Amino acid sequence: MMKKALTFSICLWFSFNGMAQTSLEEIAACFDKAGGVYYAYPTPQEKSEISVPKGYKPFYVSHFGRHGSRYLIGDRDYKWVLDLLKEAKAQHSLTTQGEETLSKLEKIWPMVEDRGGDLSPVGERQQKEIATRLYNAYPEIFQGRKKISARTTMSHRCAMSMVCFGDQLKSFNPKLQIRYETSEKYVRYLNFHSDISNEFTDEKTGPWCIEYEKFRDNHTRPDRLMKLLFSKEEFVTKRVNPDKLIWGLYWIAVNMQDIETDIRFYDLFTAHEIFDLWQCVNYHFYIRNANHAESRALVKNNARPLVRNIIESAEDAIRNSDVAATIRFGHDGNLMPLLALLQVENFGIAVSDPYEVYKVWTDFKVSPMGANLQLLFFKNKYNDIIVRFRHNEKDVHIPVKTDNFPFYSWRHVKEYMESLL
Repeated sequence: MMKKALTFSICLWFSFNGMAQTSLEEIAACFDKAGGVYYAYPTPQEKSEISVPKGYKPFYVSHFGRHGSRYLIGDRDYKWVLDLLKEAKAQHSLTTQGEETLSKLEKIWPMVEDRGGDLSPVGERQQKEIATRLYNAYPEIFQGRKKISARTTMSHRCAMSMVCFGDQLKSFNPKLQIRYETSEKYVRYLNFHSDISNEFTDEKTGPWCIEYEKFRDNHTRPDRLMKLLFSKEEFVTKRVNPDKLIWGLYWIAVNMQDIETDIRFYDLFTAHEIFDLWQCVNYHFYIRNANHAESRALVKNNARPLVRNIIESAEDAIRNSDVAATIRFGHDGNLMPLLALLQVENFGIAVSDPYEVYKVWTDFKVSPMGANLQLLFFKNKYNDIIVRFRHNEKDVHIPVKTDNFPFYSWRHVKEYMESLL
């Protein structure tokens, strides 16, 4: 049985000092991070291997993963920008930089056409690599004819992520019994949204909308970019919505890291511009998926059915020694509230000032493409069970006392999780 020693205040200190802060300098050093939820999964530098308490052996893993890198949601997200620049060229209204940008858009169009929302080859590779690191770190979990439950939402990219992950595990041990399922039945906990939380997050009528629109307007400065791209002011006046275009190019630019191409569009932006655009995106995701102070916990509570499933699945694996893993796949809008509800690091922090959000909550740290939360279970001969929490394959804290971080008593974790329900 594990002793209780570390206090919640120590965990909070770690959270605020180690995980939250994001700065202009950090974005300037890596424009890809300005993609927020489009940030391609960073290969973890921290090794998974760690000294396990004497007598304990791994036996089960509970995994919730976001789908891997994908294309933008629809063809239109690329096409309207391409068509606008083509029109400008036809009217001799592009600068040299504008023509270079058009040329790059013409090169990527055949790569992305009809692929809207699809898992990309980059995303497939991410899932296979995560599964490989999991297997290599804990091969004893996956020995023999162990069973794996694999479930996703109805999303094609989530189903593809599940299969990439599961098949990679099975490539190491063909005897693994994996049942792949994608069904509306599992959406009840994989992608649950209550009616009352939907009222808060509604992008037209939500109580935060006016303040958000003002914040977005204050952080969207397209004038320099218009001069960079267009040689004739008359064309911009008659044919271009500058705010819409800078946002269109922003989404295309940050998406390039998620597809197999060396083409980049970051030369269109200054560090300040892309940092300000990212702040808008970060704030928007915080409002709709995390724990905005004015949400009264409604959004994070959407993860309650998922937490219940995590408990029930773990208890089933404890009773049945033939269960190796439960792997689930969903979206950023499912992982963010899960981390907020569980209070993993600082991810459940509640603030309301839009100018403060980026200082305490960061989307590309919470849910890049391929993001995941893993609970690794260990037991000894007395059937005492401990669990290790890993977010994006890094050890993380939860507000449960332990004297042996990153390991927590499952009994205490289960009590804590049940208290959230």
